Amino acid sequence: MRVLEGQTFGGLADLNKALAPELSVVIPIYDEADNVLPLHEQLTAELRALGRTYEIVYVDDGSRDGSLKRLKSLVDTDANVTVVQFRRNFGQTAALQAGIDHSRGGVLVFMDGDMQNDPKDIARLLAKIDEGYDVVSGWRKDRHDALVRRKLPSWVANWLISHVTGVRLRDYGCTLKAYRRDTLTDVRLYGEMHRFIPAYASWSGASIAEIPVEHHPRRFGRSKYGIWRTFRVLLDLLTVKLLGSYATKPIYFFGSFGFALWVAAFLCGVIVLIEKMVPPYPEAHNNPLLLLAVFLASLGVQFVMLGLLAELIMRTYQESRGRPAYAVRQVLVGEAPKELPAEQDASAVAEAVADALTIPTVTTSS
Repeated sequence: MRVLEGQTFGGLADLNKALAPELSVVIPIYDEADNVLPLHEQLTAELRALGRTYEIVYVDDGSRDGSLKRLKSLVDTDANVTVVQFRRNFGQTAALQAGIDHSRGGVLVFMDGDMQNDPKDIARLLAKIDEGYDVVSGWRKDRHDALVRRKLPSWVANWLISHVTGVRLRDYGCTLKAYRRDTLTDVRLYGEMHRFIPAYASWSGASIAEIPVEHHPRRFGRSKYGIWRTFRVLLDLLTVKLLGSYATKPIYFFGSFGFALWVAAFLCGVIVLIEKMVPPYPEAHNNPLLLLAVFLASLGVQFVMLGLLAELIMRTYQESRGRPAYAVRQVLVGEAPKELPAEQDASAVAEAVADALTIPTVTTSS
């Protein structure tokens, strides 16, 4: 077992030189000591049956129940295992991002470490990937979780996320998903945004499929999720929508509010003028709508200026990253036609010249 102290993916040059596997399975682990060994046993049996080269990346998210000790035992006995240990608990999103950074496979599969996802479904996810899809999302059709605490908030969140992002999935919260690596190249995850990866990928032109997957009741440990996470998801959804729709044009977002406020200020001003000309002829400076019009107009100016500042910041950010404002799937370049044999080429040129120099005969009658 090699220990790489406090390094990130950029420091793993020796691993990059190795032959990259076809598949990387990324599993975040947080206080799942009783699940680690049976999960690994089931997972390796399924991965070996696939007939593909693979690696398993476990990310210990600050576990305190002995999970790390059992993960280290796997590293000592299985050369296909990599364990990333966090200094403290950073959350599932950070753990998945670390898994992306420390994996090498052309296809990445995410799954939970609580044994509620079934490793047998990995083959079905990969079959869809082989059909040409960039992202394949699992759908826990027969979900074994509490109705009020887990299922109901999940249904509401899935409906809301699907309508806000425009990417219709039945189960955004299912961790079991497969991705082509190139769809994750430019994705950086923060907060609880791991569930929005399909939306990010779709906005970059990725093709997405969803298939039903098995979902087992939890056998060991306790769930780390609660209804309180729903509110954090809603805030992240607002961030995702703003970044996804207006990251390269924030002036459209803030400017729209600015123009709406100017329209409202104009209408208030018109009402003030009309009331000034009809009985009982109130004084304009005594009309509260005049103050409201001035306030709305000033607020509109602030929104437009905020949009201009956001535009400058985003352009500086985008240009500093050196990335274009578009995503290319592939470039097709035409090839020059094969050369004709010398005698055939010469005769073809002669015929073309003769046709060009031929002068039509004009017949005149006397």
